Amino acid sequence: AQFMGGRLPDFLGLGVQKGGTTSLHCLLEQHPEVFLPPMKEVHYFSLNFASGEAWYRSQFAGAGPRQRCGEITPYYLFHPQAPSRVQALLPQARLIVLLRDPVERALSQYFHSRRHGFEPLELEAALAAESQRLHDADAALQTLDGRHRSHQEHSYLSRSRYEQQLPQWLATFPADQLLILRSEDLFEQPSEIWEKLLHFLELEFCPVPSLQQPANSGRGEAVQVSFDLRARMRAELDGTYRWAADHYGLRWPATVMLPNR
Repeated sequence: AQFMGGRLPDFLGLGVQKGGTTSLHCLLEQHPEVFLPPMKEVHYFSLNFASGEAWYRSQFAGAGPRQRCGEITPYYLFHPQAPSRVQALLPQARLIVLLRDPVERALSQYFHSRRHGFEPLELEAALAAESQRLHDADAALQTLDGRHRSHQEHSYLSRSRYEQQLPQWLATFPADQLLILRSEDLFEQPSEIWEKLLHFLELEFCPVPSLQQPANSGRGEAVQVSFDLRARMRAELDGTYRWAADHYGLRWPATVMLPNR
């Protein structure tokens, strides 16, 4: 329906936050057959749903007739209403998911929130406060314009529980419409991941564009986190590590060998 001005996307990047989605955006926007809106996170199916379909289509008005349209909003994977909203408007969409080591992702999000002034608490206090901060989030997010600050900004362990998020998408879309990748592979084997992306999105082959360094990366604050706290976080997220290994063969070695004790 061209009359509404602007097309609808052929693909979405769903997440995860602090999982390489900015780098994914940088790579894909360099492919001549791809159109991405100038603003990376459109947030239509999360924060801007009340703006309506015509507003969403207008984000893709600049696309050429032969380009594939897409957009990347890492909050989608975690937003409880996003799967059904996407399915209703884009039932054929290809969906890309980057999964990062769950502990490293949670730490990266925490330090991101600290840097941006979203998080007043120290790390252990923030992790301890998380479930209380998020307890009313699902109810708040059910309305068209629902927002919940802590769900977005203080959801460190929760956003790393991939086994609670991906099944919602897999219950809504056929498995072959999802491409699930390890974030670390995007940086360690970019040309291999690039080929997978081109194949998945049915794009003409072109060499992998250059990525200087992980875009939007943090400042390395996570290296200061004690071994003990990392081990506790890993134990807390043990179900996620097992689920990712069992269902997708995705594994993240413990960064520090646990001492025998």
